[in-house]
Order: sequence, then structure tokens, then C-alpha cells
Amino acid sequence: MIYEDQYNLHPTMLAKSLCLALAMAAMPGLASAQSTYQASTAEAPINIVNLAELEEQVRPAMEEGAFGYIRSGAENEINLRSNSTSFDRKYIMPRILQGLESSDLNLATSLLGIELKTPIIQAPMAAQGLAHVEGEIATARGIAKSGSIFSLSTYGNKTIEEVAEAGGDNPFFFQLYMSKNDAFNEFTLKRAKESGAKAIILTVDSPVGGYREEDIRTDFKFPLGMPNLEVFAAQHDDGSKTGQGSGITEIYAQAKQAFTPDDINYVKELTGLPVIVKGVQSPSDARIAVKAGADAIWVSNHGGRQLDSGPASFDVSPLVPKAVKKRVPIIFDSGVRRGSHVFKALASGADVVAVGRPILYGLHLGGSEGVHSVIEHLNKELRINMMLAGAKDVEAIKKTRLYTDEDFN
Repeated sequence: MIYEDQYNLHPTMLAKSLCLALAMAAMPGLASAQSTYQASTAEAPINIVNLAELEEQVRPAMEEGAFGYIRSGAENEINLRSNSTSFDRKYIMPRILQGLESSDLNLATSLLGIELKTPIIQAPMAAQGLAHVEGEIATARGIAKSGSIFSLSTYGNKTIEEVAEAGGDNPFFFQLYMSKNDAFNEFTLKRAKESGAKAIILTVDSPVGGYREEDIRTDFKFPLGMPNLEVFAAQHDDGSKTGQGSGITEIYAQAKQAFTPDDINYVKELTGLPVIVKGVQSPSDARIAVKAGADAIWVSNHGGRQLDSGPASFDVSPLVPKAVKKRVPIIFDSGVRRGSHVFKALASGADVVAVGRPILYGLHLGGSEGVHSVIEHLNKELRINMMLAGAKDVEAIKKTRLYTDEDFN
């Protein structure tokens, strides 16, 4: 039973939550089937030396298929690895005699008019209930504590309404995987807007899922339902898969494939919200998206989970901002594991930098506090890089020139 005073819900939000709970309860066997998967219940700050080490700390504690789904990339995972190693091909020149004190450093910035305490945000990721029993709710709390932006995936394990409530006054974005069924798109976008989403992330790089061998080897099927799909299915019985018992290929099969620039305006007209086009790597695609009305461009190769023969995100990161010409903000993700990676992405044209898997690992190891620990660790490393490079704030980082081997020959 849900009590208003227990969760301090506004009456309107309470009514929505009750309706959603009733709709989901009407789905046969849902609660009992979902209860068989045992995710982490940890809730405490975590000690971090190197973010890359979190992966191996999580591996033995998580069910094999779930861990493989989170960790793995497409095909030979060349793209997955190069996302991180590509940062090593550029250098930050140390600067001295800059008159900087550590107290002068300022990580604050903004995105789409939203003030942030850090240029590091959370990338939208599906099925966070695999990592922790509270899933996206815990992540939203951890990100709120960090003064950053949480992004909820259509394929998350919590409803839009639950996440909005968990984040309190902290802003959040909603990532839309467009369905072939416009009724779903309209139903879901209406809920996102009514729940207070500040922008819609339109993901366009997944007309099909990449060939992910790890999922095939483990025959991974989602053990938990995806409530944002379940709520629609309970009210509009169209036979769609709702997550539990399905593989990612089956879920993607329901998603839209034939994207056009008109889809950007479609989402804008339905919501009146800014639309961030995610999954852009080609400068030509960036220009098309901005011309069609995109309010921001998200440079990403889906964390190496799609086209294994594609370039690392960081390798294209200077090209997209150059094509956009500062008309809209640039968000960057894929392969970020160090504060120096954040610095280099900002210096290559990004306005903010998003982090994915390390946040899920932090979530598994420490719940909302673990998520906060991940952001704070990156902030700590970023401040060190700023101090040594003589960059006192985010704008100064953006003006920093990066060097390559050719500069020293």
C-alpha cells in the first residue's frame, strides 16, 4: 500500500503513482517473476582509486548474464576499448606560473539553462535494476546529491513518475526510444512532460542492436520488467514485449528504425521541450539535426555497443562541434573513465560530459551513495588536471589546446 505521508507525495503525483501501480499489478505473474532476481541492496559511499577497477569488483557479485549485458560491447569490442584508449592519443600541456590556488577552481557550468555543479552528467542507461534493487531511483538520488542531471531511459526499471519523485527538485531528462507505435510515443512523452522532464533525449543510433556476443553466450533475457513499457501495455494491449523474459534484440525490434529529421520536430511539437539528439558521430548528421530543430547534439557511439567498426567517440569529438558552430550545446559520452578524459572532451568541443558504466558499477557497490562517489571521484581527478593545466574553470578548459605526437616531431 502507498501512503501519502510516507513518501511525501503531492496528491496529483500520488494519484498517478496509484494508477500506475494498479495498471502494473494487473499484469499476470509480474511481481512474483520479478522477485526472483536478486540485485544489490548496498547503500554506502565507496572507496575509489581508479574507476576502471570497479568493473572487476562488480563481476563476481552480479549474475553472469546481467553483468555481461552491462559490461559488453559489440562484436570484437574494438570500439568499446578504443573509446577509452583514444584519449591517450592527445596530451594536455602542463602550465605553470598561472597564479592559481586550488580554491580558485570552479567546476560549475550550465546546460540548456540548467545550472550544474559539475560538467559531468549521467548517460541514460536501461535496466538499472540489474545493478541495484532501487535501480534508477537510487541513481537519481545520487546524481541529485552531486548537483548534476539524471537521465531516465524508456527501458529503465522504474517509472517516469517514480524517478521524478525521487529526484525532488533536481532536473531530469527523459530518453525516448521511439516506438513504431505512435500511440506509445505520445502516451510516454505526455507522462514525461507532466512529470517535469526538462528535455527529451531522442536516441537515433539504435535502429537495431549491435551484435553483442556476450548476450548470445549467456542467452541473456531481462529478468525484470520495464515499467514504462508495462504501463502502456496494461492500458493498450498491443502484444508488445515489456522487458521481462525478452532479450535486447526483441526490445529493439519494437523500436522505430526509419528515422528522419521530421522526428525531431514531432517530439518538439508533442512536448514543447528541448530535444537532444543522441548517437551523433557524423558531422553531416549533426548539421542535419540542428537544421531540423535539435536543441543539443549528443556525441556518442552507445558505449561501443553498436557499430564495432566505427570510430571512437573521442576521435570524432572535434569534428561535430566544428560542424555545429556553437549553435547548440554538445554533450559527449563513451569511454570516459578519468578526470583527464573529461578535460580532453571539454577541450575538444563538448559542453558537458556524460558517464555510463562506472555509474552502474557505483550503483551496484554503494547504491545512491556509490553513484555520488563515482561523480565525486571524477570531479577530484578533474580538479587535479585543471590545476596542473592552469585552467581555473570549464570555460578555460574549453579554450585549452590539446597536443598530439605530431606536435612534438
